[in-house]
Amino acid sequence: MFQRHSIRFRLTVWYAAILTAGLGLFAGAIWFALRARLLSEVDEDLQDRTAQFEHYFRTESSELPLSRVADELQEFCEALPPRTYIVVQGTQGFAFQYPSRLPEHAASYRKLHRQFTLNNQVFELESGSPIGSVVHTLDLLRLLLLSLLPAVIAIACAGGWWLSGRALKPVQQITAAAVTIGIENLSERLPVPATGDELARLTEVLNSMLARLESAVRALSRFVADASHELRTPLAVIRTTAELALRRERAPESYRDSLQEVALETQRMTQLVEDLLILARGSEEMSELPQAPLDVREVLTEVCTELRPLADKRDVRIRTSLGNDPGTISANRPALHRLFVILIDNALKYSRPTGEVIVTVDHSPSHVAVVIQDFGTGISESDLPHIFERFYRAALSSEGHGLGLALADRIAKAHSATIEVRSTEGQTSIFRVSFQPRDPSP
Repeated sequence: MFQRHSIRFRLTVWYAAILTAGLGLFAGAIWFALRARLLSEVDEDLQDRTAQFEHYFRTESSELPLSRVADELQEFCEALPPRTYIVVQGTQGFAFQYPSRLPEHAASYRKLHRQFTLNNQVFELESGSPIGSVVHTLDLLRLLLLSLLPAVIAIACAGGWWLSGRALKPVQQITAAAVTIGIENLSERLPVPATGDELARLTEVLNSMLARLESAVRALSRFVADASHELRTPLAVIRTTAELALRRERAPESYRDSLQEVALETQRMTQLVEDLLILARGSEEMSELPQAPLDVREVLTEVCTELRPLADKRDVRIRTSLGNDPGTISANRPALHRLFVILIDNALKYSRPTGEVIVTVDHSPSHVAVVIQDFGTGISESDLPHIFERFYRAALSSEGHGLGLALADRIAKAHSATIEVRSTEGQTSIFRVSFQPRDPSP
């Protein structure tokens, strides 16, 4: 099975491999460059000597017969460096060789062949120069490189191991700190190394993620606590009503009143649970609600008709101005109906008696907006930023569970719509829901 190694080990191995390859190429380049240079010097010296020998041979041949030239050539060659040899062969039988016995190891010589013509006779000239010193120098350099390279690589690997440990020490510190962070201490943060590098940036991102996670957990805990609190009251009312009804014999009308109170509290609980379930769904799940082309005027007409008895009970008038042009959008009809019920019902709750709620539809090429305005208590500047939070109720509010506007905001986002609020405390509140328009044609 494949064995996993630490980042430090892998960094050191990669560093050692790259360093070995680099030093190997560097050592090879040095060896071949020195070899080429030394052999080039030998070749240049050999060419000079051969040229001098040919010139001397021509000069002596013009003054002496070939039978006596060999003696002069012998004297010339005795002045050459040791172990150098020269061989001359003529087409008419002339032959000269120095020294008398040629070297046996021809591979350790650099050779030069030259052909020239003299007195209608073609001569083949071969000269050789020993390269033993060159070979010895190259062997010594190769031995030196092969001896030093492993030591250099070993020292470099040890240094790489130490440096990688120093570089990864902040990672170990971050890991150790991250292990200690759990659901019970999400407020703690990872130590940010004072390096300003990628590790510092990664730590900052992780701390930002922990902060968002802490905020989400706190919101979830608060949501559960608020939901439990809201459910506890109707459950207590139902239990108390039932216990009082069972404590002694009562008239049928008394039982009927108790059952009506239980039914009313059960209805409140059902509505609360439904709201909680909708809010508990993720945004992705709500965005998957089936949508179809829909005229917002139709839904607004239904909602206003449905809520007019409630408005009459509160002595508030609902006035509509829906226009003549269709306000067609892509929406889920039940969800859109719920959205408008929440906003208009909210406007009725906070309207002053004998007041009115105005519902209008604003058309433009870029949007279809539904505007709901009431004239009543308004919303204070301190409450305005929080009205879409779950279970939030303004100081002057005494009705509802504080889930309506949070639910309306979730439904609007599921339809890619936005809700804007403007309010003047003690005078008016205006809710504006803007949708993307859709071509009404099928």
